Amino acid sequence: MDETLNIRELNELIASKSNFLSLIRSGMDRKIVGQKHLIDSLLIALLSNGHVLLEGVPGLAKTLAIRTLAELIDAKYNRIQFTPDLLPADVIGTLIYSVKKETFEIKKGPIFANFVLADEINRAPAKVQSALLEAMQERQVTIGDDTLPLDKPFLVMATQNPIEQEGTYPLPEAQTDRFLLKVVIGYPEKEEEKKIIRQNIYADDDDFKPLLTTKDVLDVQKVVKKIYIDEKIENYIVDLVFATRDPRFYGLNDLVPLISYGGSPRASISLAIAGRAQAFLQGRGYVIPEDIRAVCHDVLRHRIGITYEAEANNVTSDQIITEIMDKVPVP
Repeated sequence: MDETLNIRELNELIASKSNFLSLIRSGMDRKIVGQKHLIDSLLIALLSNGHVLLEGVPGLAKTLAIRTLAELIDAKYNRIQFTPDLLPADVIGTLIYSVKKETFEIKKGPIFANFVLADEINRAPAKVQSALLEAMQERQVTIGDDTLPLDKPFLVMATQNPIEQEGTYPLPEAQTDRFLLKVVIGYPEKEEEKKIIRQNIYADDDDFKPLLTTKDVLDVQKVVKKIYIDEKIENYIVDLVFATRDPRFYGLNDLVPLISYGGSPRASISLAIAGRAQAFLQGRGYVIPEDIRAVCHDVLRHRIGITYEAEANNVTSDQIITEIMDKVPVP
């Protein structure tokens, strides 16, 4: 472990930041019923300074959850509704000619914010999706000859409807790989749905004030970066990702015809980063295998390509990940 902090000091440091989590959880609970996995996933993305993609049918509080998280933090927040006629300039901005100054000026687009909600992101064509790539990866935007840095923190929190729905486009692989997590949202339980009805009928529209600042977020992100990852955990991460590329080497011969491509090195990095954030949620200064297993599906499901044979047999990337996790030895 590096000389910065030992495990005991890390645990004490994380305990001192526990108020950050309790404030966000209590604020989210005021607007969102249930959906613990959704809230944890948004927290992992926030703590890791990564982007998150939420998939589910309309009406499952995806947009509400993202908007509520942004409202809890006193930061700049923009929402972009993706539509088939959206243009790249509508996202990143463009050059506008000023008659008064007789020169072109930059008009910044809604991407210039700390939190960007890309609502129904897969309703816009590939040209618009490509406009997001530089912002998501490099944290900067190029307009004309000028390259402009984005504010910190910068998170794209996107929602998408299932690809089978009418009027949707599949996201380019290069873009989905930029999302730290892809979270699939399911329907609530019966009791939760009754609470949702009551909350929407009887709840007061009281003021929802920010509880945290961008400085709080940046401070906690620095703490998460210090969380210790043992070499055994690194080996476990590499084994999981390599099993998606060469399943035969791990005795998973039945997966060979089902996987068209496996996870890239970005998948390994993302597993380590998300594992650290998961450890922080559990109040630990070190990562254990259970942390990696907890985030494995969300990190890998959009990074594994499945073949036509897999689709014909109704095999999903989630099933492939589960089989890999069952087979790869846990340290």
